[in-house]
Amino acid sequence: MKTLATSTLPRAARQALIKLGLDIAVARKKRRISTVSMAERAFISRGTRYKVEKGDPSVSMSIYAPVISILGLIEGLGNVADRGTGTLVLWYSGTLVLWD
Repeated sequence: MKTLATSTLPRAARQALIKLGLDIAVARKKRRISTVSMAERAFISRGTRYKVEKGDPSVSMSIYAPVISILGLIEGLGNVADRGTGTLVLWYSGTLVLWD
């Protein structure tokens, strides 16, 4: 079921989630981790693992984080909104906010 949050997601955010999902799928395959093994190690269902790899916006960050950690990429997650690495872009109540 689509929620208001997912149906009003900005296009750029949706595209970023799709890219994240694809990158997670590629990283899993490069590491030769099966879909079943990934789901078991992350304590999620295979259906949820499928949603993660499709970049489904209804999936919680508490699901993405362990998957990213299993792949050895967790350091990158901590830098997503790091003010020291550039401009932080926020979407707040329909308004794009840039923060240097």
